[in-house]
Parts: sequence; C-alpha cells; structure tokens
Amino acid sequence: MRLHCLFLSVCLGVGVMAGKYSREVNEQKVSDGRGAVEFRIARLNQVWEKASRMQLAPVRLSELHSDLKIQEKDELQWKKLKAEGLDEAGEREAKLRRNFNIILAKYGMDGKKDSRALDSNTLKDHDAKEGDMFDDPRLDKLWNKAKSSGKFSEEELQSLRREFQHHKDKIYEYNIVMDTVSRTEEIHKNVISPLEGEEKQSTLHEKHTDLKQRMKDLNQGFERLRRITHEGFTGENEFKEPRVIELWEMARRSNLSEDELDSLKEELRHFEIKVEKHQHYQEQLEYSHQKLQHVEALGDKEHIIRHKEKYNNLAEKAREMGYKMKKHLQDITSKISRNGLQHNEL
Repeated sequence: MRLHCLFLSVCLGVGVMAGKYSREVNEQKVSDGRGAVEFRIARLNQVWEKASRMQLAPVRLSELHSDLKIQEKDELQWKKLKAEGLDEAGEREAKLRRNFNIILAKYGMDGKKDSRALDSNTLKDHDAKEGDMFDDPRLDKLWNKAKSSGKFSEEELQSLRREFQHHKDKIYEYNIVMDTVSRTEEIHKNVISPLEGEEKQSTLHEKHTDLKQRMKDLNQGFERLRRITHEGFTGENEFKEPRVIELWEMARRSNLSEDELDSLKEELRHFEIKVEKHQHYQEQLEYSHQKLQHVEALGDKEHIIRHKEKYNNLAEKAREMGYKMKKHLQDITSKISRNGLQHNEL
C-alpha cells in the first residue's frame, strides 16, 4: 500500500505540469461512454478516486473535493494564460505544482508516512472535550491560562477555542509547505542541470518568501491569542469566525482606504455567513454518516437506500458550499494582497 501511495505521489507530484499540457491525457472525456466524471483534468480525478477508496472521514473527503475544484479552476485558467504566452517565466505553473503537492500532503496521499496529527472523524470546532491538547506547548500553556482566568463565559471559551484550533491548523499547514519545499529542493538538486540554475534559484526564492510570510502570519496570530488571553474579548471584535478575523486584520494592515475597508467589512460579513453555513452542512453530513452506519449495521435495505440518498445529497451540498466558500476566500485574499500584502492561502 505504501509503495502504491509513493508511486502515485511521484507520478502526480513530479509530473504535475512538466512540459506542455496534453488535452488527451489531462482532460477527461465526458462523452466516452463511461458517464460523467468529477473533474475535467484526469490527474485530479485520479486523486479523487484514490481518496474515495481510502475511506477518509466524510467531512475530510468533502474538503478534499473543494480543494480539488479550486485546483481545477486555477489550472484551467493557467492553461488559457499559457496559450496566450502570459506565463513565460513559469511562476504560475510553479505555484500550481506546489499547491497540488500540498493537497497530496494535506490528505496523506504524497506517499510519505505523516507523523503530523490528522483530524479525526469528528468536527473539531464542535467537539471540545476537557483535556484536549493543541500539540503545541505554547498553545497548550496559553489555553490553560485562558480557561483558568475566569475572564471568559462558556460561549466566549468556545469562540476562543475555535481560534486556537485555527492557529493549530495554520501550524500544520506551515509544516506541510515546509516539508514540500524541502523535498522539492532535494529533487532539484538531483535532476536540474547547471544551465537551469538561474531558474531554480528564482523558484526557490519564491517558495522561501512564501514560507517567511506564513511564519509571519503565525507569529501575528499567536500574538493575537496572547493578547486576548490576557485582556479578554473586547467590544471592538467585528467577527466571530477565525478565518474572517484573520482576513479583517490582514485588511487593516494593508493599504486599503477607509471606504475600501468599509466595503470589505460588509463583504466579510457575507463571507462569515457563508462560513457558518458551510460548517452547518459539515455537521449535518457527519451526523448523516453516523446514522447511515447505524442503519447499515441493522441491515434494513429500504432504510439503507433512503439514508444513503439523504447522505449523498448532503455530501453534494457540503462540497458545493465548500467550493463557494474557498473561492470567496481566495478572491478576498487576492483583493487584500493587491493592496500591499503578499499572502498565500493553502
């Protein structure tokens, strides 16, 4: 199994976009007699089909689908730019390759046994249990201090816990990116000729710049958690969701004008509603999966068919909502980045 994963990783990761695209190889034929496919790019279908066989938790599988949809959108856009000669330096291609490798690593499909903790089948934002840890000494210490301070109501502690969990996820993402960059550097050392040295240095510089920005974001995020732990929540908090709070703080550090900030604040309010709606669908999907497992154990075929149909409908809605949310996140991040910040989301 491990050799199979490694083979898939090498085929998918290293050969992601080497050379030009082949329409026959990379785009699926919907009218080839085999029925509809999930993605228009064959490589992404291979990942999706493999993930479906891996028995990932329903919510995690839904998240992968959304990530692959974003990757598909970006790759198809890149192909148009490439055809118009607008990516001669290969910067967009390199970023797409890196993002694809990150997706493989994030969902344990890169052929490497990952020592980093993966999410369980339960939803992390809504299953807070006493004694849960954040796998980071600084976060654990800060969280224990917040819990024992008496400054927070139960509702505020739940909100704060979501922010701590979000920060833990960002650390996990950073480690994935760092690991991916390290392995890419090793591959470059072994296969790139001296004539390509200048191009290699440019690519590596871009990747290290990305890592530095991510580390800066982590430091700023931890400082925010430290400040809240010491001072408590204040009336100036505009939003509840960690991702939205992070975007708003990015925007306030950018070169946006007051009018632009007001406009963005309104957009972020709509985005926060989208995030909450997505979380609701994820909760319903997880609950539906648990009910389906229970019904399957009882063996009532009629009930199994009915619950499976309901589960499949919820899975489709969760994937659709996940894609819309991540697309909106991508758009807002790009809007802020164009005004003075260099920031890359996973």
